[in-house]
Amino acid sequence: MTESKFRPFETTLDPDRALSLLREATAGAEDGEIFLERRRAEALVFDDGRIRTASYDAAEGFGLRAVNGAVSGYAHSSEISESALRRAVATARLAVGNGGGVLSDGPRATNRHLYTDADPITGADFPVKLDTLREIDAFARDLDPRVVQVTASLSAAHQEVEILRPDGSHIRDVRPMTRVNVSIIVEQDGLRESGTAGGGGRVGLDGLLQPADWQAKAREALRIALVNLRAEPAPAGAMPVVLAPGWPGILLHEAVGHGLEGDFNRKGSSRFAGRMGDRVAAPGVTVVDDGTLPDRRGSITVDDEGTPSGRNVLIEDGILVGYMQDRQNARLMGVEATGNGRRESYAHPPMPRMTNTYMESGTADPETLLAEMKDGLYAVGFGGGQVDITNGKFVFSCTEAYRVEGGKVRAPVKGATLIGDGATAMQGIRGLGNDMALDPGMGNCGKAGQWVPVGVGQPTVLIDGLTVGGAGT
Repeated sequence: MTESKFRPFETTLDPDRALSLLREATAGAEDGEIFLERRRAEALVFDDGRIRTASYDAAEGFGLRAVNGAVSGYAHSSEISESALRRAVATARLAVGNGGGVLSDGPRATNRHLYTDADPITGADFPVKLDTLREIDAFARDLDPRVVQVTASLSAAHQEVEILRPDGSHIRDVRPMTRVNVSIIVEQDGLRESGTAGGGGRVGLDGLLQPADWQAKAREALRIALVNLRAEPAPAGAMPVVLAPGWPGILLHEAVGHGLEGDFNRKGSSRFAGRMGDRVAAPGVTVVDDGTLPDRRGSITVDDEGTPSGRNVLIEDGILVGYMQDRQNARLMGVEATGNGRRESYAHPPMPRMTNTYMESGTADPETLLAEMKDGLYAVGFGGGQVDITNGKFVFSCTEAYRVEGGKVRAPVKGATLIGDGATAMQGIRGLGNDMALDPGMGNCGKAGQWVPVGVGQPTVLIDGLTVGGAGT
């Protein structure tokens, strides 16, 4: 969203001097910007009947970048002043050298609004937040006598960013973020199991503080805990797997999504490098990264370089058709930026990152896919995992999974891990449900030491030939 006047928050930094210094930093460069950020965040945790954490953080600063070819100079400071900006210019100039580059055109402007600019931290009084957490605790304990511990958490953040470019254009975006989580531990006959549910997005707190919302989260956390309480050891070996819709899309995000980011492909370190136009997934598989979904956790009106976010098709009917790009990698690869240049904060340079990455629906009835599998594993929820981005090899642990025998969902299992690689798994898809769903708004993505909020999603998916690690046979 473009404003008529660059205004570096409430500081002594003169807008005209800031532009002059930015032009000095980017003389002879191909790209660059000043990225200003102000962020405030609040987090409350109610654990085992008492407030365990009540934190409030506030930070602001700027990052200045000058880019020439594949080299970029970046400097940042928590002090927004002319003297700090001068020091940053000297650092950024080291990457530009003698220059020789021609400044690229800036990103196009947009007046689109994907989320509210209201501050969610002030959207509810502090006592109301505390009372809600206490109510969640009491409600969860009353659901079942086997509940022995409840943890309820609430977080809200308000981020303001402003991006100034050497041509004098600037973009401003205000980004809210909220989330409520509930974790429950149950105990029966000396055995303890846990369940967690939660979510949110770029929305105010008012909806998340309504009983209908947090009661549903508490019931879901209890359901998962009780399922695990009666779970049997997971089977082990190679077998077909059906992935449930929604959050299991985290496997797609990690095992495939990172491999479709522009920097890995430009450098040739991704398994998908140089394969544009090739079949990389089974027919019918379409994968999209879409930062334009209103109010979603992974959505951004503009990315952290000022490029409007987009709906970018990455794999279409099994064919690789696109990568996710920031401005630098797009320029080096001779393509357009896709609105995927993201950074954790002003202290970090941007890089290609995902927003909301999901697989589109197919046409199959989910029950038909389970029946078609006959015998295997039905994976509903995932916890931690490890992925090698260069080859897509992954290991994911299941937080909720079931045996499937004779095409019917049978006993829940625990200790199941899914082992494979993204490219092979995508080729092994032989059924897509008609029930695509997005996750409830709880994803965070790490890359090169930076974390950003993301969304994932998929329909019910039947995959052949995954390896399941477990204790059973």
